Amino acid sequence: MQRLRRDIRGAKMIAKALVSTDHPLLAHIIPMRRCNLACEYCNEYDDFSKPVPLEIMFQRIDKLGALGTSVVTISGGEPLLHPELDDIIARIRRNGMIAGMITNGYLLVADRIQRLNRAGLEWLQISIDNVNPDDVSKKSLKVLDKKLQLLAEHADFHVNINSVVGGGVKYPQDALTIGKRALELGFSSTIGIIHDGSGQLQPLNDEERTVYHAMKSLEKSSFTRINAFQDNIALGKPNNWRCRAGARYLYICENGLVHYCSQQRGYPGTPLQTYSVEDIRREYRTEKSCAPNCTVSCVHQVSVLDKWRGPQYPTPPVVAPPVSGDLVQIK
Repeated sequence: MQRLRRDIRGAKMIAKALVSTDHPLLAHIIPMRRCNLACEYCNEYDDFSKPVPLEIMFQRIDKLGALGTSVVTISGGEPLLHPELDDIIARIRRNGMIAGMITNGYLLVADRIQRLNRAGLEWLQISIDNVNPDDVSKKSLKVLDKKLQLLAEHADFHVNINSVVGGGVKYPQDALTIGKRALELGFSSTIGIIHDGSGQLQPLNDEERTVYHAMKSLEKSSFTRINAFQDNIALGKPNNWRCRAGARYLYICENGLVHYCSQQRGYPGTPLQTYSVEDIRREYRTEKSCAPNCTVSCVHQVSVLDKWRGPQYPTPPVVAPPVSGDLVQIK
């Protein structure tokens, strides 16, 4: 029944998106930049930041609700480090938005999972990079398998396990082992291609491409697995598409600024509290120079609904404004 309710809500939001382009479909919001891990390829964490205060998070979530946002994904850093995460999730739900989270999974125990259930979390993703930990990543199946078993036993929300191929992954076949384990536990499974430091294209070698296609055959069909764009990336080819970042997709950093995505922080760099329908319309029409070689799945996925409409035009570079006003610099 919970799955059916999620599917119905998702269908309604897709219908709303087809009718109007004046609202975001997905926003990533960062309540915590600090992480308890230090994966070598990651540029989205630090080891010192404090949590964003709860009242400020509430203001940002309420603003996303006022903009008509469909889905809010909490990420980081590591969001489970935020001491008031459950309240953040509940606030998303009270605004009528779907609540999701991306986590490394290390801090999950049975009680914590049950608290996430009560808060109203609707989906969770864990990326697992290898079977055994190495110098590049400690997000390994060996370490996290007991956490996955706890999720299978206690989680009321949907769980997706994302495995990866590409630069820095020593054993590409690990992705298949991880994907099969995810399906065995009743989760969905996806494959990602590791990008470079700016979220750009990293073509796969022959072995990696073989694993990539084997993983694609395991994936079940759903909106969250709209990833045909990865076929070109696997071959080192650019994609011809219209990126709707800043309009259909918003990345809200810990300082409360709107960016195109996690890999293009600084553009446009506009405070969320002043973000408006005019900003959404401008960014909807703005051509993104980074788009052809982009590997950021969530931006591709939300942009596919508008593939058939809305031409884009190049604009001069946008200079990010300094943090000011009621925004808090988290140090």
